[in-house]
Amino acid sequence: MTHGLGAGFPTPGLTPPHKKGLANVLMRYYTIWMKKHALPKKPLKAGVESLAQAFNGLKNAEQIYAFLIDLCTPAELEALADRWQVVEPLTKGKPYRQIHDDTGVSVTTIGRVARCLELGTGGYQLALKGGRRGAGT
Repeated sequence: MTHGLGAGFPTPGLTPPHKKGLANVLMRYYTIWMKKHALPKKPLKAGVESLAQAFNGLKNAEQIYAFLIDLCTPAELEALADRWQVVEPLTKGKPYRQIHDDTGVSVTTIGRVARCLELGTGGYQLALKGGRRGAGT
């Protein structure tokens, strides 16, 4: 005695062959709909500009800290902190391997920060200068 699709008996959990087309269409529609955002997403530049304005509205390091804790996941905070802690040693010409040994930050991350220091928009240098100015006051 055989069971399943070949024997003409319906098998629980399987879609009958004549309904598979409809099931595939419905599943595809559902999947596409679920992956789309209900509202169009802001372009990255607009989102980053809005975020910069939010930072600009904060008054001190404590407020920025609170915002970062709310904004980022622990992994995102760790990645940001890793990048920031290698900026100063890189600007002082410390070798990547030495920075890695001192901080535990990966050589790949150190290389990415170094590339931004050399080819980026100058944001690291501005923040470093601002931090030094703030530390002296």
